[in-house]
Amino acid sequence: MRTIIGEMAGKLAGVPGVVGVVLGGSRARGEHRPGSDWDLGLYYRGEPGLDALRSLAGPGVDVAGPGGWGPWVDGGAWLTVEGAPVDWILRDLDRVERIWADCRAGRYEVGVQAGHPLGFWSPCYPGELALGQVLADPTGELTRLRAELGDYPEPLRAALTAGAWEADFLLAGAAKSAARADVLHVSLCLSRAVGVLVQALYADARRWCLNEKGAFDVAAALPGAPAGFGPRARALLAAPGATAEELAATVAAARRLAADTAAALRDRGAR
Repeated sequence: MRTIIGEMAGKLAGVPGVVGVVLGGSRARGEHRPGSDWDLGLYYRGEPGLDALRSLAGPGVDVAGPGGWGPWVDGGAWLTVEGAPVDWILRDLDRVERIWADCRAGRYEVGVQAGHPLGFWSPCYPGELALGQVLADPTGELTRLRAELGDYPEPLRAALTAGAWEADFLLAGAAKSAARADVLHVSLCLSRAVGVLVQALYADARRWCLNEKGAFDVAAALPGAPAGFGPRARALLAAPGATAEELAATVAAARRLAADTAAALRDRGAR
């Protein structure tokens, strides 16, 4: 399968507009399981040659152009090759470079994107390339850019760790909703609060967080996490409760966890 993917990448790199192809996801990081997808990032400038992509994809495969899958995941296709799932994911290289410049300046965005329940965090763009494997790069552009990504930007680290304040803000609102037994709002606040803390812990460790999948367990094991972060957060999310009293107790525990995490991050930042 690796040979097939390599040959596919070479063909994709010949499509008009495509600059190069990168293997991403768990396959690139060596964390895959037998049935894991093969994620191929198709980095392009201008407009990718959709007709050429559709020709390579074959009959019956829908290839979505830029914007077809939402504002942050440009488009692409889902294929099955030799029984294995293969995903083509379009990435606008000009936009990736702009986001990389933002990250170096300590700026990031969180956008709404289908399939990303905690939102799409813009540092994912450079992170994907930093953690990926370049499979085809005729001009060397991706290889040169990837070399720049070796050092996690300190301004981004500072911005994301400082962003942990949002967790307490969310939980203050959740406390009011708990009194009304508003299960939906409380649950959403709890999930996002934990997600914000996860992002902060990743940044503190100078690690790229690409999406929500598997991020919690990694964050819980990072050196900046406070004692018991994993089991404490898991208990909050697993059973927040249904009554006003149960929800209030869960939110109170969540606020203690957020405060402990913020304190741990401040302590590490002061060293």
